[in-house]
Amino acid sequence: MNQIEIRATAELSLKGKKIIGRPVVYNSPSQDLGGFVEVIKAGAFGNSVNNDIRALVEHDHKLILGRTAAGTMKIKEDSQGLLVEIDPPNIQAARDLMTSIERKDISGMSFGFTVNPEGAQWDFDQTPALRTVTSANLLEVTITGMPAYKATNVEVAMRSLHQQQESHDIDLMLKRMEMMAL
Repeated sequence: MNQIEIRATAELSLKGKKIIGRPVVYNSPSQDLGGFVEVIKAGAFGNSVNNDIRALVEHDHKLILGRTAAGTMKIKEDSQGLLVEIDPPNIQAARDLMTSIERKDISGMSFGFTVNPEGAQWDFDQTPALRTVTSANLLEVTITGMPAYKATNVEVAMRSLHQQQESHDIDLMLKRMEMMAL
């Protein structure tokens, strides 16, 4: 089973009583995730943007702000990335959140995803290594007060990095052995 990975950006605003944000920016390198940076390529989420995606607060599945299946969230893909429009519920927690967004206390968005098999390429010839995601499943978007990568999710990403490095190192060793045999 693929591990859920989470990434964050800082593009969030209000439009009337709706929350507007861009949780995914294509072709934009992430911060260093502990030995690698990441780029999400245009179209990487394919048809998964049409799935039942939820909008959350701080990746908490108990704090749902909207949902595509309910029509309370819309996701639009453009050349820059994914854009969401959330129609939050009229509850105190959502009103407090919108006040915090308006005050700019909360200014970030994030997204949870899984990478499909063969959906990422690694370049270990640069430092830090580069992971390019070309095929993934979008699971959720979230409003966050900390538009940075969370340590627990970096650990998930680090496992992926270590697995790829080991595979890359084995491939290099096999190539060297083949060349020596010639």
